[in-house]
Amino acid sequence: MSISARFLCAVGRTVVVLALSALGTIFLARQAPGYFDDAREMDAEYGQSARSSFAGEQRAEPSSFWSAEHAFRDLLHGNLGQSRQFGVPVSDLIRERAGITFQTLAHGIGYAWLISLCAALPCSAIRRRRFLLGAPFTLLLAVPTGAMATLCLLRNQGGPVLVLTLILAARDFKFLERTLRQAWYAPHLLQARAQGLRLHQLVGSFLLPNIISRLFALAILSLITALSAIVPIEVIFGVPGLGQLAWSGAMNRDLPVLIGVTLIMAGAVGLAGAFSQQFRSMETA
Repeated sequence: MSISARFLCAVGRTVVVLALSALGTIFLARQAPGYFDDAREMDAEYGQSARSSFAGEQRAEPSSFWSAEHAFRDLLHGNLGQSRQFGVPVSDLIRERAGITFQTLAHGIGYAWLISLCAALPCSAIRRRRFLLGAPFTLLLAVPTGAMATLCLLRNQGGPVLVLTLILAARDFKFLERTLRQAWYAPHLLQARAQGLRLHQLVGSFLLPNIISRLFALAILSLITALSAIVPIEVIFGVPGLGQLAWSGAMNRDLPVLIGVTLIMAGAVGLAGAFSQQFRSMETA
């Protein structure tokens, strides 16, 4: 199979993932408890008859299949629909918040890779007491995202970028340290070390080219981990990004918002996987 055919297959799988994500969001949201409830039913200023009419309006909504068909028809025309909570187009909400989330993700992933690489390189090169360098990262793995963010918020120290950096660095360090340790003791690298080459020559000419595909796969994993952690981080810190928008949409049963944010996150993961597969195929060709 040619490279272009592989890439088209990967894009096709991404489209299927997007469709399944949208369908899953629609059916899960409509089956969630309280989806057909209206906040006005809890307001004492409305009479019993008015509150009954509110409940009737909610239960008179079309079926899940009709909602899915309507949503896909709008998506084909580039329309994400109208927000049920804010009363504005979903595309406008996403456009306003996407830059904030992207900036947080970029800073968090960049700092996490810098920290994990600086720690994994010396830790993988030594044979004794390497666990002492990896102990802080092991402890960070045991701390939930919400607990870490809440602690930083209560102590008024750090912020969303710091929490995301620590979460990603704790996970990336383990993979990087294991990958680098295996690479350090590869036969060709041992021969280069025996010839007395300097450290920067070993890393630039022998170490990194041998593990570049695994590093790229780890970068994809970092993106997926960051996307899963961005929702609680933005909610706890009150960051007006896509994660907070998704949480607000779930709490207010705003189905168009949920579909829009889900498609963006699923599309980011799917396209990253497609490019990763394309990169590996080019490397082995």
